Order: sequence, then C-alpha cells, then structure tokens
Amino acid sequence: PLPSGPEFPGCKPVRIPRDEVETYDGRIEFWDARTETAWVCEPTSPYHEQPSQTLAALTRAIAGVRGSPIKCYGTMDLLVRDERGRKRWIMQADQSVYLHPRRARLPGPSAMVVGENDFPDVVLEVDYSTDVRRGKLGLYESWGFPEIWVDVPDRRAPSRPRSRIAGLTIHVLEAGVYRESDESRAFPGWTAREIHTALNETTPSARTYAVVERVGMELGAREGTGPEDDPLLRSQRHRSRSEGLRQGRTEGMQQGRAQGIREGRSEGIREGLKHERELLRRMAAARFGADTAERLSTLLDGIADPDRLAEAGEWIVRCDSGSELLDRLGSVPRTE
Repeated sequence: PLPSGPEFPGCKPVRIPRDEVETYDGRIEFWDARTETAWVCEPTSPYHEQPSQTLAALTRAIAGVRGSPIKCYGTMDLLVRDERGRKRWIMQADQSVYLHPRRARLPGPSAMVVGENDFPDVVLEVDYSTDVRRGKLGLYESWGFPEIWVDVPDRRAPSRPRSRIAGLTIHVLEAGVYRESDESRAFPGWTAREIHTALNETTPSARTYAVVERVGMELGAREGTGPEDDPLLRSQRHRSRSEGLRQGRTEGMQQGRAQGIREGRSEGIREGLKHERELLRRMAAARFGADTAERLSTLLDGIADPDRLAEAGEWIVRCDSGSELLDRLGSVPRTE
C-alpha cells in the first residue's frame, strides 16, 4: 500500500494520463495512476547529476578490483503494478546499482518492476533541491528496497532549506524497516562519510581511490576473485610486467657492458647475464613462490643466449602457474 500523505518537496504536480506516462520525456519523482498525477521537479543541474555519475564511475573501478562486473542503470523507472498488471505507481531514482548483474533478474527495456525484477543492491537519491525523507523514502521502504543512500550535496541549491545539512545517510532495510547505518551493507566497509566525500569531489582524490581499492579487495576476498579476473586490468598488468622485464633486462645488460669495458668484454657479458638471471628469478618468486624460483634458477643457468633469456622472461609473465612455467622452460634449448 501507498503510505499516507507522501510529500515531494521541490516538485510540482502535473497531470500525465496513463497512456502518456511512458513517453513523457521529462524527469518525474513519482507518478500515481489513481489520479494520473506526476510530481515533477525543477530541471536537473550539474550539481545534482554529479554524485550519481561519480558513483557509476567509482563502481566501475570497484568492479575492476573485485574482478567481476557491476551494473548501474542511472535514472530509470521503478514500477509497481496493480492487481490487473497495469501501472500503479512509478518512481525514478537518481542511480541504481546491481552488484551481481550476471545472476540478477535485471530490469527490462522500460522499467524495473517490483516483484518481477530483483531490487538494485543500492539506490542513490540526491537531495540537491528535494527531500526524499518526506515521500520517496517511505515508498522505498514499503516496497522492500534493501539499501538507499541519500546524499545532500556540498553545493547548496538556492531552494534548499538551511536545515538540510550536507552529508550522506545510508538506510538499510531490516525486518521491513529502514535503520540508519554508518557504513554500507552492499559495499562492505565503505562508510557514509567516505561515500559523501567521493561523490562530491570534482575529480577522485588519491584517498578516494585507496578506499575504492579497499572495498573492491574486500568484495573480491568474499567471492574469490581479484584484479586478474578483470580483462582490462589483467591486460594492463601483463603489459606492465613485460615492460618491467624489458627495462630490467636492458639495465642489466648495460651494467654488464659497462663492467666489460673495464674488465673485458666477455666478463661484462657474463655479468650482464648474471644480472638478468637474478631479475628473472625474483620475478618468478614474486609470481609463483620461492620453490618455483629455486627450480627455475637451475634451468636459467643453462641459458647463455640473451634472446632466450628474454623469451624466458615473457613466459614468466604469460604463464598461469609455476608448473606451467617450468614445463615451458624445460623445453627451451640449453646453450653452453
């Protein structure tokens, strides 16, 4: 049922017939089929839109660290049908976040339907010139949405009452009733203070990225995933390792050549190869552990060709396990 007396401060009532509401191109806070009335707010501003767009960007970063996708739907219709299957109420959120889109019953092309689709894990409401506590929050509670974030931006709208203090409040559903929480249940360890700071920054700070990484790692630890499970981060990490290997090889050979000028070319080359073998051993230890690194040392001692050592370095980056690496290098021809 609809809670008695919902209010939509900052909005004005506009009649929109049932057969026109789906094609209405403005933004509405709430629509009631019984009276065919929509509450329409003042045009959105950059200060209203920034938090929701920033949240979408931050959840993409969290998804990368966790190693599995997160889906944001932005401003979409949240629909409740009547007993005949017709539209009864429509509400629009500022941002809707699904933590596990691969297994969720996601919204269709026109709306998220209560009772047919899964609820978003988090819904964000931005109170730039409104106050969702007096209307929308009670509706979210009665319909069963699990977690609502209400952000009052740092930048004040001229129409916003002085009593509305900037900050973010997390409402978590427990036994059908919202309680305020200092941190998110959906994003473990992400506090209301940290979220508000992140959503109101012009560009994400180093501190915010550190928080994002912490939250992503916590989610990944719960699910057994990590950055290597994200295709983009995995590619970037492999590229970085390859570049580090090439740079280390170059530096090692340069050191060897410099020593060769002083002590003789052959000794310099041997020293360069020694530096390179040590670098490869350290990389293998970092990726696959000390036991693999020790076994690798025996194989590397038999490789004197710099190009074959470079090939060995590429296998350290590309192999997924220590046993695969040792099998690959065991087939590399040894040179005296």
